[in-house]
Amino acid sequence: MNLYDMDAIIFDFDGVLVESVDVKTSAFASLYEKYGDEVVARVVDYHLRHGGISRFDKFRYFQTEILHAPPLDDEALANLAESFSSLVVDRVVSAPMVTGAQDFLDDYRNRSTLFIVSGTPTAELEEILRRRQLREYFTAIYGSPASKGRNISELLHAHEISASHAVMFGDAFADYEGAVSNSVNFLGRVGKNTENPFPSNVTTFVDFSHLSTTWGES
Repeated sequence: MNLYDMDAIIFDFDGVLVESVDVKTSAFASLYEKYGDEVVARVVDYHLRHGGISRFDKFRYFQTEILHAPPLDDEALANLAESFSSLVVDRVVSAPMVTGAQDFLDDYRNRSTLFIVSGTPTAELEEILRRRQLREYFTAIYGSPASKGRNISELLHAHEISASHAVMFGDAFADYEGAVSNSVNFLGRVGKNTENPFPSNVTTFVDFSHLSTTWGES
């Protein structure tokens, strides 16, 4: 696969463009620390094993499957999401870029149409990108509560892009599932000392300096 042949490049955000996965892990732990170490350990484990899934779905799971409590109503869910957002936004804004990501964006913004499909709520993601001065790189931003698969489908339709000429960069199995369900090409980012969540046939990269050298040649 030659990236120069792609009409669209779709990025997840956390863990793909920015090293911010640990920020969100810490935020989930903080929200549930009042329930004790065992609950925190289960919350963190679930979060790490289900990257790419929206925080809303995670909060619902934690409530019923870990706390064994009645389902969250809309107000309680919104309050949790607001508390989570207040913990993470400033930290994500200041988190470092993945190595080579800025140069990659600078190069490919004039070669392909760039998008973001993320599990982060759209409004929050827009704020983060604006504050990081990255918003101008992307034609459109698609966040939660819609799933990755649904957002990719909507993106392809709205921008009249052929799935065979699009590629998704993700770091979680949910990213891979969303791409495959829409017949979109996929590249998995697996950082150093990070467990690979993808099937053995998926091409992976450590960072964008490696990716540009390996797949970015014309």
